[in-house]
Amino acid sequence: MIDARLHLALDGGGLELPAEGTIAVFQPPRDSDLPGLDKDRVQIIHGFKSDYDAWAARGYDVVRTIKDRYAACIVCLPRAKAEARAVIAAACEVCDGIVVIDGQKTDGADSVLREMRDRVTVQGPISKAHGKMFWISEPAAEFFTDWRQGPELTEGGFWTAPGVFSADGVDLASALLVDALPEKLGSEVADLGAGWGFLSAHALTRPAIKNLYVVEAGHLALECARRNVTDDRASFHWEDATSWEPPHRLDGVIMNPPFHIGRAAEPQIGQAFVATAARILSPQGKLWMVANRHLPYEAELKTRFAHVEEIGGDARFKLFHAARPLRKRR
Repeated sequence: MIDARLHLALDGGGLELPAEGTIAVFQPPRDSDLPGLDKDRVQIIHGFKSDYDAWAARGYDVVRTIKDRYAACIVCLPRAKAEARAVIAAACEVCDGIVVIDGQKTDGADSVLREMRDRVTVQGPISKAHGKMFWISEPAAEFFTDWRQGPELTEGGFWTAPGVFSADGVDLASALLVDALPEKLGSEVADLGAGWGFLSAHALTRPAIKNLYVVEAGHLALECARRNVTDDRASFHWEDATSWEPPHRLDGVIMNPPFHIGRAAEPQIGQAFVATAARILSPQGKLWMVANRHLPYEAELKTRFAHVEEIGGDARFKLFHAARPLRKRR
């Protein structure tokens, strides 16, 4: 974790942060302590809704995107290399002083360190807790202009961005679900965990839909969805799908739920999506979802819905249709 490395770097490790000015911390894990940093001088930059909310609840100043210039920046490396490069480049552009990079080895810290050493003078590293922290003391934006990336149009005609799920093209599971969706989805429909909007765009080919709620926790993914889904019937919600509340009960839910935050599979995330679908659907509402075949969602579906059936799939993915959500007695 960043906590141990930041403490070592500041306590005799050679890292000296400026005495004044705002310090931006990009995408820190929600359970980090950030030792040695004055909370009143820190601005957390986080585009993932649940992490944003967690930092805000702890009393930090939190924003979704860069708002100003900073006296120093600390970048917590994301898993995706293209996203890591983009965040580093963005930090260098808005920082007037030291840019600190921190990450686990499993998130590519060693690789990023090597690439940065080929371009600029890097100080450190501090190695601790299976990760590394290193920093640039002088402004270095000009050396990383080719790393700066934002939403871009793919060859398939959709807007995606580094770090967004299935950034290189259409996800195979979502494509499978699109082919299995019926013509009638209802008039009030939600796409939970919508990503960059592939399912939403296809759902809106149904003229009977009056309102489609595009729900996504990743701010950058949602911004891509805004570009991909231009139908006026769509509304966009930067929310954690597992806690989102629609204005009223819905007729249908479509979803390809995430199943990991780190590297290990976490099927409880998808199970929470199933629970949300049951909670927000009307008594006659219906769910259509796709999942990796090895994930154990059947029991949760049968607990939450009166009718559950597998409607197709292939060797990698399975498709489900569920109807008539079961309300828990109070």
